[in-house]
Amino acid sequence: MAESATPLSAEQQDIAALAKGGRTNFLGFLLRLAARIPFLFIAGRLYGAEDLGRFASATIAVELAAQLATLGQKRGLAQQLASDDRDGAEVVADALLLSGFVSAVMAALLYFFPAPMFPTGHYTQLQRLLPLTIVPLALGDIALAALAYRFDVGTTVRARSVVEPWTLSIVAGLVWVAGMAFLPIRESGLILAYVASIFAATLTAFVPLLRSYGVPRQWSPRPIDLLRLAGSNLPLAGADAVEWGTRKLDLFLLGVFQAPPAVVGIYYVAQQVATLPQKLKTSFEPILGPVITRNLQGGNFPAVARQVCQVGFWIIAAQAGVALALGIPGAAVMGLVGPGFVAGTAALALLLAAEVAAATAVVSEAALIYIARLRNLWISLATIALQAALTVGFMLAARRAGLDPLMQAAGAAAALAISLGCASLAKSWLLGSLLGERISNWRWPLIWAAAPAVLVGFAAKLMPEWVELAFGIPAILGVYGVVIWRRGFGPEDRILFRKQAL
Repeated sequence: MAESATPLSAEQQDIAALAKGGRTNFLGFLLRLAARIPFLFIAGRLYGAEDLGRFASATIAVELAAQLATLGQKRGLAQQLASDDRDGAEVVADALLLSGFVSAVMAALLYFFPAPMFPTGHYTQLQRLLPLTIVPLALGDIALAALAYRFDVGTTVRARSVVEPWTLSIVAGLVWVAGMAFLPIRESGLILAYVASIFAATLTAFVPLLRSYGVPRQWSPRPIDLLRLAGSNLPLAGADAVEWGTRKLDLFLLGVFQAPPAVVGIYYVAQQVATLPQKLKTSFEPILGPVITRNLQGGNFPAVARQVCQVGFWIIAAQAGVALALGIPGAAVMGLVGPGFVAGTAALALLLAAEVAAATAVVSEAALIYIARLRNLWISLATIALQAALTVGFMLAARRAGLDPLMQAAGAAAALAISLGCASLAKSWLLGSLLGERISNWRWPLIWAAAPAVLVGFAAKLMPEWVELAFGIPAILGVYGVVIWRRGFGPEDRILFRKQAL
């Protein structure tokens, strides 16, 4: 009690805000995991790997267009809100107008020229509606970034971890049932479900946005200022596009190398499971942004370094535990989607490792975008170039060796893990040199916690599959969590859990 009554310093308040966001985001991860599994089950068991592969290929172009349409404002909006002397509602309105216009143009282009979404030329009129999601995708990201600036992470959890995945699962199931009477609807089921989920998530974001910021009263668009804002955010937009592209390049190259749609579908499932932990780190970005901005403006570089290291360790500790819990029983996890998906277990393990490797790059980038935007962008571009070269090299080597196409997919996952690891080293070194501080998220207790968790995991693999899933995954997380809490977390780390008791 005495500790809670002691006034907190400004830096402690920042860490407390980050910890609150971390607790909320971890809850969001659990909710998203619980909601994503039904969709993968429905898509894998009812629609099949081939339909799922075509769905994955089609959504790549749409998500890239939406990513570009945000013009880097998902992270740049925090700096804009901090530095602009106008009312926050007017700043947000400018951001929404700018991204809304760009996303509408991109939606029109993809609607009239759908080849990037459907390279085979086969699509239904309902599937052609997919570009309609570009506008709500972009605007939803801006709305959530604006709310996160005011430390409202709960809306992100509701929109992205509850409404979006559950709408996706429910609509996919309903359309499949309706398709039993009218087959063409079933063929478009996954894309229709995707469209519905994006619109539902964006509506969920905009209601609290209006409640928090209100309607701008005396706002009028400023075209020159909007163009200047777009220009200043180009390095951010490029870095965001590269960050997104590293998670999609492997799927794209699988298509270029003419992998069967079923292989693309299996890889997509592995990717969806593996990128769930990614939300643990990317959702910290809007919370970390305002904190870093304030300390940079005050010249408090040591505080920035400590906050980056602190959050980075939290993320790596959580991601490592999740990676072990999902990776060791990987065959059983993939088997939930369907027996044919078990072949993607190797890709799943490598993709989970990639997410752990990427954590340091993400938290370092949260500061670099404010002090070295162009250099950060060049490192990002080098990262995706390395990934492309390694992916092509590994795929060609697997093909020449006569290996199964799924081994080519595993090569793509390995290329991602290596390139993201290199990005983490480069970005943490650059940030450390600029701040004059050492940036490292690594602590040896991560190994001490992983060792017994691995033993528990392999013991669980000796059990029937349902036991492995129902009891093995919680046991791995439990053992890992106890050790990392006792051996890895100090007083400054345990603030992450301080307010969990009711």
